[in-house]
Amino acid sequence: MAVQEAGQGAHEGGCTCGDCPQGAREGHRRAVAAFLSKRDELASGRGLPAAVAHSAGASRQWVSDELTQSADLVAERSRAEGEAWLGLLWRRTAFAVAGVVGGLLLVQAFTAIGAGWTAARTAGFLAALVVGGLLVAASWFHRARGGALAPVIGEDNRLSTSRAVAASWVLFVVYAVLVLAGRLAGESSPGERDALISGLELARGAGIVTVLAMVCGIAVLVRRVVGLRVLGQRLQKIRADRPRAADLLTDDSGRGNFADTQYVVITGAALVFAAVRLARRPEQLPDLPWGLALVVLVSAATYVAAKYAEGGRPVIYSVVRSREAGDLDAPIRTGDDIEIRGAGFVPPGAHTADRLSRMVVRIGAVHVHVPLVPVAGGFRNPSDAVLTVPVPADVEPGRVEVQVVTAAGAETNRYAIDVTD
Repeated sequence: MAVQEAGQGAHEGGCTCGDCPQGAREGHRRAVAAFLSKRDELASGRGLPAAVAHSAGASRQWVSDELTQSADLVAERSRAEGEAWLGLLWRRTAFAVAGVVGGLLLVQAFTAIGAGWTAARTAGFLAALVVGGLLVAASWFHRARGGALAPVIGEDNRLSTSRAVAASWVLFVVYAVLVLAGRLAGESSPGERDALISGLELARGAGIVTVLAMVCGIAVLVRRVVGLRVLGQRLQKIRADRPRAADLLTDDSGRGNFADTQYVVITGAALVFAAVRLARRPEQLPDLPWGLALVVLVSAATYVAAKYAEGGRPVIYSVVRSREAGDLDAPIRTGDDIEIRGAGFVPPGAHTADRLSRMVVRIGAVHVHVPLVPVAGGFRNPSDAVLTVPVPADVEPGRVEVQVVTAAGAETNRYAIDVTD
């Protein structure tokens, strides 16, 4: 019992033993539980010090600061958990590769019953061993960055759909070429060797070469497009804590994305077709029909067009004085709460409290942090369409500009308001 308790204590939050995700995972779980408890407590009106209870503005600022500090701890624990997860991913990759190679061997053994073991089966198994060994070696060299997934993880720490699709086709084409090389090495007949070499001619592999060039080019193009749109503040990207398989089919907010899903499904179906063709005719590169290649081209064009269309800068529609129902309309005065109405204030993937707390409203020359207003199960401020902030005392009466700076650094259009004494 004592040994068990000591082992559990060694893997709590802040564990320092090497390559151990238990401590980071437990620390993150506890930080999240503490934050949710504090948010719900403050949302119900409990836990507020008497020193600030007399002032609505002071109460709101104190609540926002408390939640921000707690959210920063959650974010720190989440990053630690993500790094620990990435550090162990290369081992899982090795097990997965071993499982795939073993499954291929079993399938070949079952299909060889009655038909007999052939040189093509040997070449296919050896090619799988070579590709699998390369993947495991790459995983070990990039073990701190996600193993074999490192090349397909984007700058926002999410799995990139375009890179994943391109990597899948590259691995398949490498495997197909290695199968042909294994067959060529094992053949002794000059005629058979000539037939295998002719299987690499462009006339037979034009379809798969076209698809390969297209998906690789799209991976490069999409990276360039996203990078330029982010630099031009036309697209907001929030870094994720760690990559997930769902990233291939969803947007930054975790919602299903049509463009990504159709691209993965259609190219995956084409890849399965090519694999079947290789299994049926291992003496040549899979000859994809041009009709199927055209379908993949249309899917890729849809995906690229969606990347050009997504995103957009936040926009301010109006700025009004925040008031309760029944209050008279009045000019905006220093110290009043103003309500900024617009769209796109919260970027996709930035709904966590630590990122929401970094939103800033610039009123004239003064930068005001947007307060976190807790409600049961979430926050009322900030939101995608409405922000409520006070006009600080540093703002001089007169005509001033209001501008929102989001958690991703994107700026809205400027909106002029009149502030009186």
